[in-house]
Amino acid sequence: MAIIQGSLFSWQEVFTGSDLNRLSLIIKTIPDEKLMKFLEGLRGKGRNDYPIRAVWNSILAGIVYEHRSVESLRRELLRNGQLRDMCGYDPILGAKAVPSSRAYNHFLTLLLKHRSYIEKMFDILVEQIKEALPDYGKYLGIDSKALNSHGRASKNKHRDGRRDTDADWGVKRYEGKRDDGSLWDKLVKWFGYKVHLIVDTKYELPVNYKVTKASKNDSVMLKPMVEDMAKKHLELIERGEELSGDRGYDSKENNELLWKRYGIKPLLDIRDMWKDNEQTKPLYPERADNITYDYKGQLYCHCMESSQVKEMAYMGFEKERESLKYRCPAKAYGIGCKSIGYCGNSEYGRIVRVPLELDRRIFTPIARSSYAWAKKY
Repeated sequence: MAIIQGSLFSWQEVFTGSDLNRLSLIIKTIPDEKLMKFLEGLRGKGRNDYPIRAVWNSILAGIVYEHRSVESLRRELLRNGQLRDMCGYDPILGAKAVPSSRAYNHFLTLLLKHRSYIEKMFDILVEQIKEALPDYGKYLGIDSKALNSHGRASKNKHRDGRRDTDADWGVKRYEGKRDDGSLWDKLVKWFGYKVHLIVDTKYELPVNYKVTKASKNDSVMLKPMVEDMAKKHLELIERGEELSGDRGYDSKENNELLWKRYGIKPLLDIRDMWKDNEQTKPLYPERADNITYDYKGQLYCHCMESSQVKEMAYMGFEKERESLKYRCPAKAYGIGCKSIGYCGNSEYGRIVRVPLELDRRIFTPIARSSYAWAKKY
């Protein structure tokens, strides 16, 4: 008899349910008991005008309802009795049960001070998802997102409640191509932070995150985040087969870390860093040869008779040799070549193997010039 794998949850239940239903799902699911007991312990026998659990649940409600400020959340609580009941506020007190802005700010400051409890909650949820979804973590992606600060930018680093002294300015450039073939680019600046995310690209669920100042370079964040995953969730790292990212993560070190240490195939877009508008470079510069490559790793064969240039046929990655294998395009595709005799008499034509070690930015286990790369990235 076939065993039917249980699903983690029904997306239909999430998308079609009301905001109250979604909030109820979160309150029931999130592993916050240790945090609640810790905060209640800090309060001790002091005043309990605003119960810890009710305030915490209302913070979660602010996220579900997408409130951008404490005052926006308070207005919703003041008018919405059902929401107050869901959060756990005393129904007898009615709107008077809603905490003041000062009380909320104090609570949020307390959460930030003890955010290790929240980070632990995230890790517990990751472990629960890992158990429920056997292929969770197999296909990974990394990216960053701007987080605007509600504080003011100032050179004065004195904390006065109005200035955000931890934030700074970030800049990100977006590029693309229009339908008519013309290129566009857009420069975005913001004052605040960045959240760096590693996610499962199949399920669109997070696996790891870090929050930094807005100016933090994306590229340098891949290594500590992957190493942190290996420390906290080793099984997920062992499941990982591929990790994709935009050119902001392009570096030899990142490609080497992913493949050599963890066996994860990097799918990191590459920047053209060649100087003087170079189009190709010789594969074997130490000798006279007719094989070249471009900055994306595509190999070319230059006909020594006609000077025609043809892309070499990619034949796959040889893991044992840590090399990409290419074949004579004339033999592979059955096309004419006047200088085919120079390449030997083999029925397969000339075979070229490119070791990844030649340039790990350009040459990766999934060749950038291959159909597999185009399909996966």
